Amino acid sequence: MDWTDLIDTAFEASGNSGKANQAEALRTVEGTIIDGEKPVASTAGRHPDHFRKGMLVLTTHRLLFLKDGKPPVPVPLAAVTDVTVTRTKLNGEVLLVVALTGSHRFEDVVKADFFAEQLRTAARTARNAPKAVPAAPAEAATGDQLIGQLERLAALRASGALTEDEFTRAKQRLIG
Repeated sequence: MDWTDLIDTAFEASGNSGKANQAEALRTVEGTIIDGEKPVASTAGRHPDHFRKGMLVLTTHRLLFLKDGKPPVPVPLAAVTDVTVTRTKLNGEVLLVVALTGSHRFEDVVKADFFAEQLRTAARTARNAPKAVPAAPAEAATGDQLIGQLERLAALRASGALTEDEFTRAKQRLIG
């Protein structure tokens, strides 16, 4: 799959066939590609703050939400701690992505279960990817990073962005 296929798939899922919009979305994604980043999957969904659907683009490094030519909202996969799908009568299939950077909710997601599974797999792969070894002792850096991540999770729980159950699952994933 290449970047053009990824955007075409998302536009097809959203029911939007505007070639100008597709070209603009492709330029937006290509303008934000990180070295070594590859396309994985895409679908359509709606952010709760928007009426019309946008695109959810999954890469090897990030989940991006694209809407109306605006800069993409990135979620780094290595920070993703939980992905769930629920169904509601009003909002259809709801994809909830919990990351150390915050909680992200997407509604009326096309093929949400399939996309969520791809997202879980890509996040697991990103978290397990070998990292560059820092010049300082690895144990100290890893401990400091873990404490920082746990503090962010606790702050998300305290703010109400995470339920107690979501917090517990995310914490268990971090600690291993």
